[in-house]
Amino acid sequence: MNIGGLARTLLLFVVAGGLLIASGVVDVHVSFRDNVAEAIDLFGEEEPETSADPAGAFWKEGTEAPQATPPQGAPPSFAELAELVSPAVVNIQTSRTLTASRNPGPRHPLEEFFGGQPFGDMFRGQRDVPSLGTGFVISSDGYIVTNNHVIEDVDKIEVHFSDDDVLEAEIVGRDPKTDIALIRVKSEDALPHLPLGDSDAVRPGDWVIAIGNPFGLAHTVTAGIVSAKHRRINDPRSEARRFDDFIQTDAAINPGNSGGPLMNLRGEVVGINTAINPRANTIGFAVPVNMAKGILPQLRASGHVSRGWLGVYIQEVNEDIASHLELDDEKGALVSKVEPGGPAADGGVRSGDVIVGFNGSPVDDMEELPRLVAAAPVGSKAELVVVRKGKRKTLEIQLGELDEGEKLARAGAPGGDPSKASAYGLQVQELTPDIAERLGLEADAKGLVVVAVEPESPAAEASLQRGDVILEVNQEAIEGVGTFADALEDTERGALLLVRRGQAEIFVPLKKKTG
Repeated sequence: MNIGGLARTLLLFVVAGGLLIASGVVDVHVSFRDNVAEAIDLFGEEEPETSADPAGAFWKEGTEAPQATPPQGAPPSFAELAELVSPAVVNIQTSRTLTASRNPGPRHPLEEFFGGQPFGDMFRGQRDVPSLGTGFVISSDGYIVTNNHVIEDVDKIEVHFSDDDVLEAEIVGRDPKTDIALIRVKSEDALPHLPLGDSDAVRPGDWVIAIGNPFGLAHTVTAGIVSAKHRRINDPRSEARRFDDFIQTDAAINPGNSGGPLMNLRGEVVGINTAINPRANTIGFAVPVNMAKGILPQLRASGHVSRGWLGVYIQEVNEDIASHLELDDEKGALVSKVEPGGPAADGGVRSGDVIVGFNGSPVDDMEELPRLVAAAPVGSKAELVVVRKGKRKTLEIQLGELDEGEKLARAGAPGGDPSKASAYGLQVQELTPDIAERLGLEADAKGLVVVAVEPESPAAEASLQRGDVILEVNQEAIEGVGTFADALEDTERGALLLVRRGQAEIFVPLKKKTG
């Protein structure tokens, strides 16, 4: 088991959010067509104002007017809404050219007849591979939102509108971490476009509709409700779950729906349909549109997203850790390691701090911190609230910019005589330069290396294993085997160890064996 098996950890080099999520606004109109038409001015004569600031909003915001709830709860039909919004929903057809390998297998039997290699290229050479997806127009001058995986590594992008017009598109910007992409078509006419709503206002149970291109079936309309919010689905495109914050919906979503809008009954986009559970046809996931709003201006201005960097490793606070740290509850993000020279280190953050607030927002769960940091501009000053040894402290941090190629910093550990901590089923030894080299650590690394773990012992239950390096006991640095044994003897409830395995560090609660 690796360190990730001991507890969920996360390197907070963070920013913009997870995959896209479908969401919906709660209220439903009594006068369905009138209210929807008023909220969705798709074909208005006036051009929407274009922000002079390239980093500013360039889409139309949804209305803030209150909605009326119909007496019977549900609209009689979604047809009016679908007719109004469909012109702004597009089918995206892409293709890329693949070249066969140098050893493609047996020659085609007709190659000899047609002279060999030229005909062979027809069978074994380059070929175009088509793909389908969905998108939606967000500005009259042709900006279209879709998923990154729809247009990634393609050679040609065609955008098909509901009136059968076809335009070629160019990629403006992509963000693989959130699976959001911005493309653009050029048209002589102003294009119908959808307003972006407020995904934070969506509640489970709200009506939503999805329009897309499932399996090539153009402009398919499906309806359902928001099933849940803040889902983490560990999608392969979500960079190890750092940006997962999906809206779950039971509106049918299938391959080809990717990049399409999830809309409330105002016709406002609240999510970008992104992922499905292949084992169920009533479980789909969308990126919240508010997450997209945070990165679309950057995609238009520079083609990529600059992400804030706090420079800490964090882990969840469980019951055992909360007890050892004398916390009132299990909320917050526990800092297991601070990047030397990073923003957090410069701002005074220490290993063992529990981050409970960021820029006025509470951090109740470890997973919330990356998204909060993502929402803060690079270079801005952030207020960090931490709990350190039972006391709350407020620190000011100037956020850095994440370098995608940045290497993780290393920490150290040395030692000498074996000693057995029988109450825990753990045997340790001071780390020598030779042992450090065998473990792939720095020659001057410090700490105690675990040389044996007794089966079914507290150490085994804590998932400690040979080769782990213990750096701290109860948030105090270890000076030697004797200090380690004394620290374990001095506590009745067990110990909180800071353990290094490879380049990762994590806090591990260790319970004393009873009986």
